[in-house]
Amino acid sequence: MVSLTWDPVGGWWGLAALVVGLLALLPWGPPRSKTAGRRRFILLALRLATFVLLLLAWLRPTLVYTQWKQQPATVALLADKSRSMSIPDGIGGQTRYELLRQTLEESKAPLRTLAEQFELKAYAFDAQLQPLQAADGQVFLPETPDGNQTALGAVLDDLLQQEAGKRLLGVLLLSDGVQQARPPRDLPVQTAAARLKAQGIPLYTFPIGQSRGLGQAQDVRLSSLRCNPTVFVKNELSVSADLEAYGYVHRTLVVQMLFETRPGQLEEVARKEVEIQAAGDRIPIDFLYVPETPGDYKVVLRAAPQSGELITTNNEMSTFVRVLKGGINVLYLEGQVRVESRFILHALQAAPNVQVDFYRIRRDPSVPIDRGPTAAFVRPGNLDLAEAFRPGKYDVYILGDLDSAAFRPEELAQLTEAVSQRAGLLMLGGFHTFAPGGYGQTPLAKVLPVQMDRFGRQGFEEKIREDMHIPGPIRLLPTPVGQRASPMRLVADPQENLKAWNQLPPLEGINRLGTPAPGALVWATDEANHPVLAAHAFGGGRVLAFAADSTWRWPMHGFQDQHRRFWRQMILWLAQADEATQSDLWIKLAQRRFAPGDRVEFQLGVNDPGGQPIRQAQFQAEVQLPNGRTEQVPLVAGQDGWQGAFLQTEQPGDYTLRAAAKLPDGQEIVSTARFLVFEQDLELDLAAADIGTMETIAAMTGGESLAPEQLPNLLEKLLRETSSLQVEQVRKQTLWDTWPFLLLFVGLLGAEWYLRKRWGLV
Repeated sequence: MVSLTWDPVGGWWGLAALVVGLLALLPWGPPRSKTAGRRRFILLALRLATFVLLLLAWLRPTLVYTQWKQQPATVALLADKSRSMSIPDGIGGQTRYELLRQTLEESKAPLRTLAEQFELKAYAFDAQLQPLQAADGQVFLPETPDGNQTALGAVLDDLLQQEAGKRLLGVLLLSDGVQQARPPRDLPVQTAAARLKAQGIPLYTFPIGQSRGLGQAQDVRLSSLRCNPTVFVKNELSVSADLEAYGYVHRTLVVQMLFETRPGQLEEVARKEVEIQAAGDRIPIDFLYVPETPGDYKVVLRAAPQSGELITTNNEMSTFVRVLKGGINVLYLEGQVRVESRFILHALQAAPNVQVDFYRIRRDPSVPIDRGPTAAFVRPGNLDLAEAFRPGKYDVYILGDLDSAAFRPEELAQLTEAVSQRAGLLMLGGFHTFAPGGYGQTPLAKVLPVQMDRFGRQGFEEKIREDMHIPGPIRLLPTPVGQRASPMRLVADPQENLKAWNQLPPLEGINRLGTPAPGALVWATDEANHPVLAAHAFGGGRVLAFAADSTWRWPMHGFQDQHRRFWRQMILWLAQADEATQSDLWIKLAQRRFAPGDRVEFQLGVNDPGGQPIRQAQFQAEVQLPNGRTEQVPLVAGQDGWQGAFLQTEQPGDYTLRAAAKLPDGQEIVSTARFLVFEQDLELDLAAADIGTMETIAAMTGGESLAPEQLPNLLEKLLRETSSLQVEQVRKQTLWDTWPFLLLFVGLLGAEWYLRKRWGLV
């Protein structure tokens, strides 16, 4: 559109004054006697033309060209090409990818129109963005969805970076909405949505797939593998997992347990047949196996693949277990909730060759204690004392503050037999141990190294008997015979050992143990010479009576090493394993199973034969990958040893961590630990569409979450609402300040003066 505008100098009143002035000057000129009629007319015409040009310049005429122009803008379309899009959960078994392709095909016409007015950028994505060709409304998708990850957050962030500086009209996201990505591509999709919102870019999501995922497909999967990382030779190893099955109702499935009986060779050691009653039910599967030789072994649970299964990588779960040689199995039974038990457990669990099973037998205050044997006590469901007290089952038994009424007489008789056949027994101080716990009238009366008052029983509802307990502070003092016993040697030098004991904080109180049994040795007393720690042998076993229950005060005051050494040596003596002569290099892995890309953290250290860490040792560590390549692992010193972390775990398979320690005397010790990175199908293991996330991120940006068939309607809506993107462009062309205008004006003036000069008028 073209228009002519006027902008007179001084406004229209100024123009009127100019016209009046010019008209007044127009007739003024030379006398008529000096000019003929024709010459006068020519001069008048020249002056009139000059006045007209001057008037036009005064009016300042301008041509204005106005047009509306579409602003450049981009619409980005993102299509999911990850493997989860191959799931056939659509109508008639249609896959998600087929539905996505159909949706784009039905949107060709509005896509073509949109591309005519705006820039249409199409991408496929999995872990990365992949530009797609788009022509005449057709988006050319990859043939098959083959991506192994879905990084929704990262690809949206990448899109913002790639299209930076452009005006994004909107982002169209066609996906099942499930983010399955490993670091560093695991940016939360909500974070990317917040960045879209900050830039005013609406996100329109089109969820594809059913939230029930594989619920309509055929699949058998194992999950939640549970297995102790360590077990001692000839002890039972418990392995369990949960079995789920879809599409195989009333079918009998076989689950195998395989054990690495020789390096690299798995053999079936157990199997179970399970009948599926309902789709999706979690069925616990439990196996027991007794390993015969020490070492690191692979354990595999495998559900036999079934015909029609979409994926089989989730039919199997595996891990590593360490079978320890000469390890010490400890059963610790406690009655009261006590600080002491927590600190004892921590001290014993720090020893790599000590396995502690801890159970609390709780008293029910609502049941009278005289109701009958064990009636007033509640045992854990998985505690079978008849099995636990079987000779050979455990190497050491610890009885905490637990009344004898918690046991049946035949159970204590069985414990007596286990001790006589080489097991160790330790009874700790407490309000319901020794005589106050009624043990003076049980089979253990002849086992313990102290003589107990048969009438010293402490009632549960009665005031604490002062004649059965000695209040603190109690300082523990080794006796001369006790200084030669390994549990009482905190340091090797006898004089320094006494100093070490004198530095320990006093105890809060002890039981009054009474007279030592014939043949028993008192290893420690208090300052008043009351026995605190007594020992003797019973049959083939060893027994300790320890009257205290507050050694937790030692680590609380900074004596952690002394506390740990004392309790470890107590257990070693009871298990008759106190004559060890070799140093021990240990490796601790937090777990043995890792997902691809996980960080593997570990600790390692070396202990002397007494169980104390050798601080001056030098360490090296390396990891052998499944492909045979070896990588060195840097180590840093920590409070409980040396620590390392291995990050290169992208490759599924078995890994071997090898550690070497060089001792101050030049001796070198080597130890290994194995772990695995399991093969994880991120896309199909958890394949349910996440419609909720798609709705949430669309709402965050001011967009919408729509059904796939609504894509054409959205495109037409975007086209209708693009008037806001049209901007008015105005171009002005002035007519009065151009060089032709100036030349014409000067020419007219010059012509008039030239004629006047020629005709002799000036």
